[in-house]
Amino acid sequence: MAIDIFEDLFVLELANNHWGKLERGLKIVDDFAAVVKRNGVRASIKLQFRNVDEFIHREYRDCDDVRYIKKTLSTQMPWDELRAMVERVRGHGMVAMVTPFDEVSVDKCVEFGVDFLKIASSDIRDKTLLRKIASTGLPVVASSGGADTHHLDALVDYFVSRRIPFALNHCVSIYPSEDSELELNQIDYLKARYPGVTIGLSTHEHRDWHDSLLIAYAKGARTFERHIDIDYEGVPVSAYCTRPEQADVWFKAFKKAKEMCGGPAMAKRVVPAKEREYLDGLVRGVYVKRDLPAGHVLTDEDVFLAVPLLKGQISTREFESGEVLKTPLAADEPVLLGDIDAHYVSDPEVLRLVPDRGMAWRLPDMTVVVNQ
Repeated sequence: MAIDIFEDLFVLELANNHWGKLERGLKIVDDFAAVVKRNGVRASIKLQFRNVDEFIHREYRDCDDVRYIKKTLSTQMPWDELRAMVERVRGHGMVAMVTPFDEVSVDKCVEFGVDFLKIASSDIRDKTLLRKIASTGLPVVASSGGADTHHLDALVDYFVSRRIPFALNHCVSIYPSEDSELELNQIDYLKARYPGVTIGLSTHEHRDWHDSLLIAYAKGARTFERHIDIDYEGVPVSAYCTRPEQADVWFKAFKKAKEMCGGPAMAKRVVPAKEREYLDGLVRGVYVKRDLPAGHVLTDEDVFLAVPLLKGQISTREFESGEVLKTPLAADEPVLLGDIDAHYVSDPEVLRLVPDRGMAWRLPDMTVVVNQ
């Protein structure tokens, strides 16, 4: 299953912060696109689709005391304007992504050429909607807010078994979330439980745009989601929403986390030459205590160990006692690799490391020159 399409993807959740106004929605897209471009990150701006005429029961459309109904009606946009927003997102080179909350909205996502679909935490057990989403074959990201483990097991199995590219976000559905409510250790839990599935973080905290990213990335989260909004026309910005300047901090924290974490988590890093050279400078070299003839078998009593480790000299890493001298050595001289007959003289690691380390070569007159 292809999972790399989710790698290092930022999902910027516009939600209903357009407040039903195309101009405002396009400005949010444009303002965040500029921050995305400046930071050179891969991002999506995600919209929410609802077929409002059917989504809300006709006999309950006047229920002002039900916040969800009231906000859905007050932020309703016609399909052609939602299409325009999708096209603006794509025009900025970003991934077009939508959370569809009903089956008609899924069809509109396909019609508009949306790239990814999102399943909200509230809908991960909505079997009708899940079947419809799966029928598109589009990549899917789901949030885990409020879910029990057996619900997540069923969700993951449903999409993975159908070979639909799928990512799962750890999510705490508390708006806004305090730092103490983030439960970032759940990233470890999800990664262990669902190997092969990209795990991300969908977060709604309102106090930090830096540290949580560093921690989440280090734990293995590879897709990241936040709600976004702008200061515009005096409309209050919700505490859990991220402004463009805060997204800038967020993206820079990602770059720093990536720099500090280095290569793939499951691969041994390549040790740089400067690190090897530094450590070689701390290793003791092998020197002879007294004059020794060719053919002598070295023992622990014949040598002493001291710094510096000279270029071409054997060290305590190799010396085993039992090496045979091929040439006579004078007291206090270093034992070089070419001076001995030992099984490790043809060891590729020894041959690779010994010639490049240290400080000097012994010249033919048996003196030692330390290179400055």
